[in-house]
Amino acid sequence: MKNSPSPLSPAVRRKICDALRSVLTDGLDLHSQIKVAHWNVKGPHFAALHPLFDTFATDLGTHVDDLAERILTLGGLAVGTAKYVAKHSRLDEYPQDLTKDLEHVALLAARIGQWLVGARTAREVAMGGKDDDTVDLLTGMIQGFEKHAWFLHATLER
Repeated sequence: MKNSPSPLSPAVRRKICDALRSVLTDGLDLHSQIKVAHWNVKGPHFAALHPLFDTFATDLGTHVDDLAERILTLGGLAVGTAKYVAKHSRLDEYPQDLTKDLEHVALLAARIGQWLVGARTAREVAMGGKDDDTVDLLTGMIQGFEKHAWFLHATLER
């Protein structure tokens, strides 16, 4: 662990950084999956989904940057090359040949759900380490992506 302005012990910071690194890795994967959906979506809901997916990707891009910077602030190292993400992401692979609008909605709802599980787990680690700042960061991300997931689930309701 590198030096940090955090009063937390290096052992606690390492544990939190490991948890955040997993959320970062999954977030980078999710970002690419959302962009694939954004680029390839077709169907009656195209006009609504194309910009909505782009909004999700933009939001997530900001969050992954915040995650990386929090890891660095705590004295850790942010990683995230495409090869690293491909090897370590906990998300299911996204089909590359999908175009149907509501199929993208269902898959992204599931992938966001997977990412939220990891974010909530990392928040528990931060709570256990008494790192209120990381808890706050993750809570904001979770709230935002729960809302995004709600939009997707509402789109799927009949």
